[in-house]
Amino acid sequence: MLLPTTLCMAAAAAIINIWLSMRIGALRHKTGIEVGDGGNELLTRRMRAQLNFIENTPITLILCALVEIAGKGGAWLAPLMAVFLVGRLAHGIGMDGRFRAGRPIGFLTALMADLALAAVAVLSALGKI
Repeated sequence: MLLPTTLCMAAAAAIINIWLSMRIGALRHKTGIEVGDGGNELLTRRMRAQLNFIENTPITLILCALVEIAGKGGAWLAPLMAVFLVGRLAHGIGMDGRFRAGRPIGFLTALMADLALAAVAVLSALGKI
């Protein structure tokens, strides 16, 4: 079964993860810190931003795939997932401290996406939709 929304969003998530990783690598190169954070607050923040991405993204992609498999996707699913991923970008930028609103935007978009996907999954499983 082809899962177009999940496939596109997983590809976009991979690119975001690469971007988050590259930001860490660039800062490691600049500071000469090879392992750990070396007490560098910006490095700690960037490492935490990537970890937060890795903590949140898999369950959201799994729910997205299951909703598509259940045949309950549709015109709403891709925009919801796009908002989730834009929120993950905002969170990553916000963790640098330059865009303070980024962290709460990232949190709220992840919460919104997960709640919506979980509701559709449960209602679908119960045969209510």
